Amino acid sequence: MTSIRPRRLRRTPVIRAMVREHHVRLESLVQPLFIVENEADAGAISSMPGISRFTVEGAVAECCVLHALGIRSVLLFGIPENKDALASSNYDPNGVIQQAIRAIKAALPDLYVIADLCNCEYTDHGHCGIVDEHGDVDNDKSVALLVRAAITYAHAGVDMIAPSDMMDGRVEAIRSALDAHGFSNTPIMAYSAKYASAFYGPFREAADSTPQFGDRRTYQMDAPNAREALREMALDIEEGADVIMVKPGLPYLDVVRAARENFDVPIAVYNVSGEYSMLKAAVANGWLDGDRAIDETLVSFVRAGADIIITYFAKEYAQRHGA
Repeated sequence: MTSIRPRRLRRTPVIRAMVREHHVRLESLVQPLFIVENEADAGAISSMPGISRFTVEGAVAECCVLHALGIRSVLLFGIPENKDALASSNYDPNGVIQQAIRAIKAALPDLYVIADLCNCEYTDHGHCGIVDEHGDVDNDKSVALLVRAAITYAHAGVDMIAPSDMMDGRVEAIRSALDAHGFSNTPIMAYSAKYASAFYGPFREAADSTPQFGDRRTYQMDAPNAREALREMALDIEEGADVIMVKPGLPYLDVVRAARENFDVPIAVYNVSGEYSMLKAAVANGWLDGDRAIDETLVSFVRAGADIIITYFAKEYAQRHGA
């Protein structure tokens, strides 16, 4: 009987690379950027080592660096100077995100600019929409605000809109509004399975979006549920989503795999702030080899079936693996 030895194909770096099944492509990576309206709010984020908040001008400079490294896509989050109960700065045509979109596209026309669409950074209470008299987020009134903001993003020149609020019916409303205003070519990447997760803590510092009361469990998904995630994805696809997303990433790789097996649209995964900060803390303490841990983390998303990886590691990965 012929001896079967799988180790033959592991003996050298060359053969391991030759038979490698999955690869992380720079073209698949999206770097999130936090953009502030008030210059005093710019600077390093203490809970996310290596990540900063930028002014519009600083964001343009950072995008130039990312582009030179081979990163072709960014995801923008805005932190306005003024907040109110109606998130009015979100749909201001001259708001911080609208300014950033115009400035980045002017400097780098071929950089793909995705705008996160939510109200939590823009409301004074930190929830993702209009709060009713019972302290709950009013779904339909909140969707109306999202639609208003989406149109201003499109007019500013955004390449893709990414609603992250988890309101029911928002994809259909945004798609209809974009089409009606002449933006039928602007795609939607829906945060379709966004879980009410403990892994968002550092992001809430970065985006200044911590709820002032309660939590987001009435609209974000319950962590133990997977079948519900598939239903949410199917609804978003039916409503017109071009890309669907699973967020967070590492604790929900099974959901990414289920999405890949059930749908034929592109699938994104968000390697969120808590996942980033945990790994960074372990590396800082000498408990992990940072380069290997980052590479292993990112390829796990590809192996699970993701086409697009939104990650704070994009720049660092490109610095080591770019051209």
